[in-house]
Amino acid sequence: MLMAEIMALGLFVAIGAALMAGFPVAFTLAGVALIFAAIGTLLGSFDPAFLGALPNRIFGIMTNETLIAVPVFVFMGVVLERSQVAEQLLKSMAQLVHRLPSGLGLAVVLVGALMAASTGIVGATVVTMGLISLPTMLQRGYHPSVATGTICAAGTLGQIIPPSIVLVLLADVLSNAYQQAQLSMGNFSPKTVSVGELFAGAIVPGLILVGMYFVYLLALGLLKPAMVPAAREGEDTNVSGWQVIGHMLGPLLLMVAVLGSILYGIATPTEAASVGAVGAMILALIQGRFNGRMLREVVTTTASISAMVFMILIGASLFSLVFRGFGGDDLIAELLHALPGGVIGAMVVVMLVMFLLGFVLDFIEITFVVVPIVGPILMAMGLDPVWLGIMIALNLQTSFLTPPFGFSLFYLRGVCPDNVPTIAIYKGVIPFIMLQLLLLVGLAIWPQLVNWLPNRIYG
Repeated sequence: MLMAEIMALGLFVAIGAALMAGFPVAFTLAGVALIFAAIGTLLGSFDPAFLGALPNRIFGIMTNETLIAVPVFVFMGVVLERSQVAEQLLKSMAQLVHRLPSGLGLAVVLVGALMAASTGIVGATVVTMGLISLPTMLQRGYHPSVATGTICAAGTLGQIIPPSIVLVLLADVLSNAYQQAQLSMGNFSPKTVSVGELFAGAIVPGLILVGMYFVYLLALGLLKPAMVPAAREGEDTNVSGWQVIGHMLGPLLLMVAVLGSILYGIATPTEAASVGAVGAMILALIQGRFNGRMLREVVTTTASISAMVFMILIGASLFSLVFRGFGGDDLIAELLHALPGGVIGAMVVVMLVMFLLGFVLDFIEITFVVVPIVGPILMAMGLDPVWLGIMIALNLQTSFLTPPFGFSLFYLRGVCPDNVPTIAIYKGVIPFIMLQLLLLVGLAIWPQLVNWLPNRIYG
């Protein structure tokens, strides 16, 4: 038994070392797991019969209707990104609020809230917003740290604001974990967690977070207007409120159609994503951007991202089987139950570990590798699955912003001009990290902020 526990811990350490060395995630998960399974079999601490469940797991992934929504949502997001809908919306909104101190920053946050979830992948949103808005903000006289921090924070809103690929993947993993937790407690008619419930649970926290960003930027405009100056006299302001509404109308209708159809049970996530994909193509046609060349680029990008997601999922499934074969899940359960503070202590430790893993792993890897291990344990200890899912999503969003290894910082650094130092990006995101941590504490104290809307819609 001791050898199996040592092998389980060694598996975790070996995979972490391989990932930090830069090896591809999907093949690292599968390859290292197979190596440890072979060694464990030779040492008598692993039963190779566990690997017999892999074909069934792969077949379950292939036939999972919820996961079909992932490539369709990615397609929708890539079309919106390539059609430059965000660019036109940002330019028109920036001109509309140009006379307000911090007005351009407010426009960046609002456009990020509208577009981040639609583009699906955080890196694409941060890079796009950086290319579009950063030169304008610096030209207007914004302090580099404020400009870069605002863009990073706005670009990661897609983690929490639905419809979000993060929440789609989390819903599938949490549903399996929730059923496993109920079965372990003797409930043989387990309930599930739907994508709609997680979307509904994310709406109020997402709106609160956007509101907190607004308040911070407005306060900065009042207290330190030199850091977020209003536009100077004579700058181009040839835009009307109706033009802004016209640019906002398409993305808003798209989000309402997709999110509303899921929340009210009119369509499954896959069907709603299909509506969103068609709507995104219509918007691109209206913009005059949609053609055969763009379609080929969109399909190629979608296939690349989707292949990455599903290969990671297959690799994570193999890792999970081997880890359980060594009794790793029992070891983690004993560790969490032994922590002081009961379920609160366990939750704090899990959130801290996920926060640190967010520096080196993408949300996809953490969702597929870590959540299936700790999720059943935490939910068996009495935590609500929807609340847990939103806390995980918000926690990962925070880790993506945190210096020095936050992914969003790297994405923005890649498109920043040379005269913007890296330390300015680090300083700029700190206030937004504080706001997100404050929201995490608020959701821990008042979980009804998450559960109120799902309970109203789904009972």
